[in-house]
Amino acid sequence: MVRGKTQMKRIENTTSRQVTFSKRRSGLLKKAFELSVLCDAQVAAIVFSPSGRLYEFSSSSMSNIIEQYQRKTKDPGCSAKTTEIDFQNLKGSSLDMVKKIELLELSQRQLSGEVLDTCSVEELQSLQNQLERSLSKTRARKNQLFQKQIEQLKQKEKKLSDENKKLQTRNGMRELLQFVTVHPEVPRGRGLDVETELSIGCPRRHRLNIDPHEDGLSIH
Repeated sequence: MVRGKTQMKRIENTTSRQVTFSKRRSGLLKKAFELSVLCDAQVAAIVFSPSGRLYEFSSSSMSNIIEQYQRKTKDPGCSAKTTEIDFQNLKGSSLDMVKKIELLELSQRQLSGEVLDTCSVEELQSLQNQLERSLSKTRARKNQLFQKQIEQLKQKEKKLSDENKKLQTRNGMRELLQFVTVHPEVPRGRGLDVETELSIGCPRRHRLNIDPHEDGLSIH
C-alpha cells in the first residue's frame, strides 16, 4: 500500500502525535550521529518534548560545542566571510563546468568535421585516431550482429529442412498407400517403383515392397 504524503501541520490525535514524535526524534538523533561519524563533524542536537523532557546528542562535549557556536555567532564578520567563501567556491565550480561544456561541444563539432581550420597537425592526428578507434568499434559491433543473424538464419534453415523431409516422407507414404488401394492386383513380396508428385522439391521415385507376412509397407 502506498503511503500518502504527510501534511505539515499539528497532529491533533494525542496518541498519534506522541508516536510520531518518538519515531522522528530517534531518526533525527540517528542522522546526527551518522553525520558526525561519516564526515568527522562536530554535531549537537537538542530536542524538548511537548511535556518538556530533554533529549540530546553531541559528538563531543555539548558545552564545548555550544561555546564554539556562541563564539561564531558573536563574530559579525565570521558569517559574512563563510558566505563569501561559499559563493566563491560555487562561482569557481560553475566556471569549471562551463569550460568543460564548451570543450565537449568543440570536440563534438570537430569529430563531425567542423571547426578544423584552427587545429594543428597534432590535434588533427588525435582526431583521426579517435575516429579510427570509433570506426573500428562500430565495425566490430556490426560484424557481431551480422554473425548472430547468420547463426539464426542457419538454425531456421535447418529447422525448415527437417520439416521438409518429414513432409516428403509423409506425402510419399500417403501416395503409395493410395496406389496400393487403387491397384490391389499388385503381388505381395514384389517391389514396385512409384514416382511421388506431392514431395517438396524435385519428384523422387520410391520402391514399394509389400510383405505377404506383414500388413505393412516398406519404402526405399
